[in-house]
Amino acid sequence: MKNTSAPITRRQAIASLATLATGTLLSPASVFGLGSGDSKTRFAVLGDFGTGERDEYNVAAQMLEVHHRSPMDLVLAVGDNIYPNGSGRYFVKHFEEPFAGLLKEHVKFYAVLGNHDVEEGRNDQLHYPLFNMDGSNYYILTRGNGLVDFFMLDSTDCDATQVTWLENSLRTSRAIWKVAAMHHPLYSSGKKHGSDLRLRKLLEPLFTRYHVQVVFAGHDHVYERTKPQQGIQYFITGAGGKMRRGDINLKSELRAVSYDDDNSFMLIEVDENEMGFKSISEKGQVVDSGIILQKASLGMAARSA
Repeated sequence: MKNTSAPITRRQAIASLATLATGTLLSPASVFGLGSGDSKTRFAVLGDFGTGERDEYNVAAQMLEVHHRSPMDLVLAVGDNIYPNGSGRYFVKHFEEPFAGLLKEHVKFYAVLGNHDVEEGRNDQLHYPLFNMDGSNYYILTRGNGLVDFFMLDSTDCDATQVTWLENSLRTSRAIWKVAAMHHPLYSSGKKHGSDLRLRKLLEPLFTRYHVQVVFAGHDHVYERTKPQQGIQYFITGAGGKMRRGDINLKSELRAVSYDDDNSFMLIEVDENEMGFKSISEKGQVVDSGIILQKASLGMAARSA
């Protein structure tokens, strides 16, 4: 489907703020325009990409072009990183060659596992240096001196041990932003897969209790920004190399913005006060963008444009 949202100015965006249940504010915007504080990080997110085919190369080339304009600190790979089965024999053709430009620029990828990754290649990927998992299928990644904690989860095998680890880790986190990344979405308007209700039952109570603000997932080969669910913003960015056109349920009450015309990735910039996001197509079109405001209470005013 076409994204029919027209670009708007930052001033217009702030004027039309929507309040989330936790007090976080979300405003559509065509540019980040974040502050110039010392604590800031910029990263990309993509999933379902490791095909070795043209679409993956196109996404990788667009990411490199964006990186040259707005340098990325890291990339979150949200699963199905290596098709067809995750095996190490595909690492070069399906990852290192398509992303050679970013790798030469020393941009680090941090991965979680998808369902295709564990068919044969679970251990291969866990110990693959360029995915930076260090042998662990779930882990915490911290950036910005307490700015953001990324909770990198294994949704292919979300057992009681992982859930206990997650609760303890969320409870002790003092980060300003708590962000989860996994392959299977708790909320999705995708027709092929859609929402994972089992995972939602396991993880959503922890996300809400410990104030996770943003969750990134893949699995459905589209881009979607859901309407906030219990104060949490969910993104599906599963079109990094695979694309499933026409897979979005346009009647879904979950859907805020979706895009399935082209492959895409996300670019995120976060500081102490705001998280700016863009979804960018393989052709360089910004198909969705906005700013999530982090604030202590509902009474705090939005920063002026």
